Amino acid sequence: MIIASNFKTNHNRQSTKEFMDFINGKDYFSEVRIFPPYTALNNYDLRPNIRQGVQNFYPVDSGSITGEIGFSQLEEFEIDSVLIGHSERRHVLGESQKEILKKFDFAKQKECEIVYCVGEPKEVREQGIEAVMSYIWDQFDGIDIDYEDLIVAYEPVWAIGTGLSASQEDIKEVLNMLRVKIKAPLLYGGSVKVANTKEILGIENCDGVLVGTASWDKDDFSKMIEIADNL
Repeated sequence: MIIASNFKTNHNRQSTKEFMDFINGKDYFSEVRIFPPYTALNNYDLRPNIRQGVQNFYPVDSGSITGEIGFSQLEEFEIDSVLIGHSERRHVLGESQKEILKKFDFAKQKECEIVYCVGEPKEVREQGIEAVMSYIWDQFDGIDIDYEDLIVAYEPVWAIGTGLSASQEDIKEVLNMLRVKIKAPLLYGGSVKVANTKEILGIENCDGVLVGTASWDKDDFSKMIEIADNL
């Protein structure tokens, strides 16, 4: 199982260190990923199954791109896991599939673990499963789904940060259809919390969860990892 926390624009340097030290001090055997904001990155002596990743990057080593972070700045922290394609990058910040593909290919060249996010907005979900899958497969345009260090996170846009989680049937249906073409681990994200972690992890073809709000508390995130360990 893979249990991942996306801090988004939360936590500072000190609170992230406390979080990381707390999680690193536990003897889990699930795979754990933590994606803090840039300002909270640090060098940690982490257990082999725990990785610090980044939520975003600009696909250059360095350059004249004001306000962006190139990969040479991340190598200082031994970053080798990246989030790409998150719905907030696509829908709030306007990243196109072309821009996302550039990031994917750059991260692939760097031999990073890539957590690649896909998902549909509410208006597409309301059109039925065929529309949902057509929308999702378009998000794989140009993406190397056979990349050996790929993880795919299915995150319905309408369930992110809303308190609404997709039904078990909805999640199972999409993950099963993704599994037809994709061999990589499949995660679910979208209003995951301690109370529903066990049932989500029990869904066919669900290999883990990518968690936002409910993972920002170290005790709650630890409980989610323990649930995965017990499964």
